Amino acid sequence: MERAKRRLAAIMCADVAHYSRLMEQDEDGTLSRLKTYRSIMSSLTSRHNGRIVNTWGDSVIVEFTSVIEAVQCAVEIQNELSHKNAELPDATKMEFRIGLNLGDIMIEGDDIYGDGVNVAARLQELAPKGGIMLSQSVYDQVRTKLALGFDPLGPKQVKNVTEPVETYSVRLGGRNEPEEISGPEPSKRSEQAGATTDRTHDWEKDTQAVANGFEQARRWLRSQPKRVRSCVFMIGFFFVLNLLTSGLSTLWFVWPSLPFAVMLAWHLIVGRKGGKMPVHPHRTD
Repeated sequence: MERAKRRLAAIMCADVAHYSRLMEQDEDGTLSRLKTYRSIMSSLTSRHNGRIVNTWGDSVIVEFTSVIEAVQCAVEIQNELSHKNAELPDATKMEFRIGLNLGDIMIEGDDIYGDGVNVAARLQELAPKGGIMLSQSVYDQVRTKLALGFDPLGPKQVKNVTEPVETYSVRLGGRNEPEEISGPEPSKRSEQAGATTDRTHDWEKDTQAVANGFEQARRWLRSQPKRVRSCVFMIGFFFVLNLLTSGLSTLWFVWPSLPFAVMLAWHLIVGRKGGKMPVHPHRTD
């Protein structure tokens, strides 16, 4: 007896949720939509180097040599079909459930068998509508290699598998986002809002203080003699020129500004002393 060939492969199993109900409502429309959706899945499968093994009824079994390609294909399938379903009424939407497993399979002709296929089929049954369910073996291979979110759902006991299967769902957005609230609790949000308000208030106070300082400096400069204003202007001119040519790495403006700084200091000192000189009453002989 010829021994069956074996190999390690990533297996994707998909089927239509509530397919019997859809067929009961509209056989022709459902069958036509199924053919369209399968064509999309076939195209994406070829793009990711997958091989469609079986398309019995509403189910699809696909074999991949790469786990990463398998998960990427599953995500693209669900995203593409989601766009198609968005154009339809809720009663006629055709949503697939997808299960992915990495395991040892047996090959006979074009068919595949074994626990690797069985686990993928059971994961597909556990997947939500429009969702993707992964086994531990798939998750371990892709969790750090793909920009996707995953939700651990814990071990599940599935039919015809002795040990429980660790399961993970892929976040695709919408209802497949994690249910827990990712933002801060209401009390923390209030504290954060209060802190933001305080920081805004402090910033406004600092801005006002700087504006007041500039206004006082402007008033003081306008009240000074022309020589003092000229000295301040020249020092400011050299400082701005320094910034434009060398930045603050080299402060060369000090040297050409030095004569004007000395003149400014002299005028200020003499003016202060002059302001403090006593005023003698006018004497008449």
